[in-house]
Amino acid sequence: MKKTKIVKELYKKQDLVYKEFSIKLNPVLNSDIFIGVRTPELKKMAKEIGYDKEFLSALPHFFFEENQLHAYILNGIKDYDLAIEELEIFLPYVDNWATCDSIKIKCFNKHKDELIKRIKRWLKSKDEYTVRYGINALMTYYLGEDLKVEYLKDVANVKYDTYYVNMMKAWYFASALAKNYEETIDFLEKNKIDEWTLRKTISKAHDSYRISKKQEERIDRLFI
Repeated sequence: MKKTKIVKELYKKQDLVYKEFSIKLNPVLNSDIFIGVRTPELKKMAKEIGYDKEFLSALPHFFFEENQLHAYILNGIKDYDLAIEELEIFLPYVDNWATCDSIKIKCFNKHKDELIKRIKRWLKSKDEYTVRYGINALMTYYLGEDLKVEYLKDVANVKYDTYYVNMMKAWYFASALAKNYEETIDFLEKNKIDEWTLRKTISKAHDSYRISKKQEERIDRLFI
């Protein structure tokens, strides 16, 4: 499907109220790039379009919704090698947290041994949202039974000091506390992470229904 046709389809699904909401959620982006299409509509479009090399190659996209659509199309790719190839092309063009966090490629669940090598490279990238995506991927695919203490260390060692990377670090550690409490609290007690990230981690942990009051008390002592 030609890109111009896709943009026309996006405008047919425009919701001006949702456009204003999207603009407020993404303050780092120019408001002119928003059409205003709700997520369920974008996911439905992605399924209808399928793997469209012409659209995926038309980078950079202009509209926020084009980037979102791109992310949802990637999520549906079933071949691991193709998914990695397209993701590596797209990541340098990701310029906001919403698009970054929308990338949840399903086939990666079956290729964790190969994927972790990529993630470790992404964590050292010079691109802010590639780093954020790397942390997000660790959170998505490697908590629970797949957690290794070295992954906690990898995130702690990320030195890309921006708000959207640090917030993802905090989200990662809070999620790790919820799913792998003993390993994560032990790591945080023995290894110092920056104060801002630690405060945000504790705040997010308090918001989690999966963390008990007794566990929260031990988490709070990280500051003592």
